[in-house]
Amino acid sequence: MRAEDPRTARTRAKLGAALLEECAQRPLAEVSVAAVVRRAQVGRATFYLHYTDLEALAVDVCADVAREAVDALHAWRGTPDPEKPPPALVSFFERLAPLDGLYRELLSPGGGGPLGRVLHEDLRARSRAERSLAGAPEPDLVASAVAATFAAVLADWLHGLIEASTAQIVERVWRLLINLHRTPLP
Repeated sequence: MRAEDPRTARTRAKLGAALLEECAQRPLAEVSVAAVVRRAQVGRATFYLHYTDLEALAVDVCADVAREAVDALHAWRGTPDPEKPPPALVSFFERLAPLDGLYRELLSPGGGGPLGRVLHEDLRARSRAERSLAGAPEPDLVASAVAATFAAVLADWLHGLIEASTAQIVERVWRLLINLHRTPLP
């Protein structure tokens, strides 16, 4: 696989930062391409060379959040302590707050939406690979359950369907995921 051109990476980073700054002030639905390109100091044509629309840019930017979630869930090694979530998982949930509106727009209740699909794919692949490497039973089944559970709980919490503080949801998610991994399968 060829590495991304540094100019492309810089332009995408500028567009992503501009979008996040705009979304800190208003919902994605109220943000315009014109506002993003003005803030990023790039031309409108440049925007469309990289993205088809603002949602594509937002998913690209927020996909990094999804990947951080995947890393956070796999940050522990050895036997996990169900009472102590990994610090990376705690950090992930805490960093959602400033742009929770954007995440709600991209992650629908139940874990769907464009960001939900990315989160599910990344988490499922990582979970499956680690279960296979460890020789754990049913890597496909458990990986799907872990990915679907995490995406759905995260989305429902962001949408206010699960009442919990950040600390409470982190603890609950962690215990839930550990139990999914420990469930005896025939």
